[in-house]
Amino acid sequence: MSKKRFAVVLSGCGVYDGAEIHEATMALYAIARNGGVYHVFAPDMEQHHVINHLTGAEMPEKRNVLVEAARIARGNAKPLSELRAEEFDALLFPGGFGAAKNLSTWAFDGPSARINPDVERVIADMHNAKKPIGALCIAPVLLARLIKGATVTIGSDPGTAQAIEQVGAKHSVTSHGQVTVDMDNMLFTTPCYMLDATIVDIANGADAVVTEMMRYI
Repeated sequence: MSKKRFAVVLSGCGVYDGAEIHEATMALYAIARNGGVYHVFAPDMEQHHVINHLTGAEMPEKRNVLVEAARIARGNAKPLSELRAEEFDALLFPGGFGAAKNLSTWAFDGPSARINPDVERVIADMHNAKKPIGALCIAPVLLARLIKGATVTIGSDPGTAQAIEQVGAKHSVTSHGQVTVDMDNMLFTTPCYMLDATIVDIANGADAVVTEMMRYI
């Protein structure tokens, strides 16, 4: 049997302005550990801003989302524009503020957020093909915004949960390592660092999502 192919979409490198590194790494590990293979993609675009991860201050420089994502992928990352749904069995989005700043404008516009066109395209293509789509941490807001009636989780944060429901999605309260499965839409989500978490919690959450997704590929 051929290995199941996951397309993993990153939003940069670093929790405050890109992809959350623990979530991204543990997701890639979970895919490989469960017998799958992964290919990393990211938009070839300038990220919203650059944050000093020591101080939290914005820095006067520019960085490219794809170039930054390649740090996590050890150089093996491709432009999101090249992702084709027919070449993959599943789609996965780790979290981090980049999902809400680079892949979308959720961090600034909430329920009125605009979604990056390539992100919107790949989610729509995978959804129409009835292939599993996973999302960690804040990334489930992308699915809530784009898929009518989606059921997702970001843990238990009341403000974000309310915003998710404002776009017509449903929010499920969860804790560490728990996965919300929306079988009608083939969506698999878990809270990760939307809760007070350790790196072990992140590993457990990523593994739980990937394990569930594997059941339906």
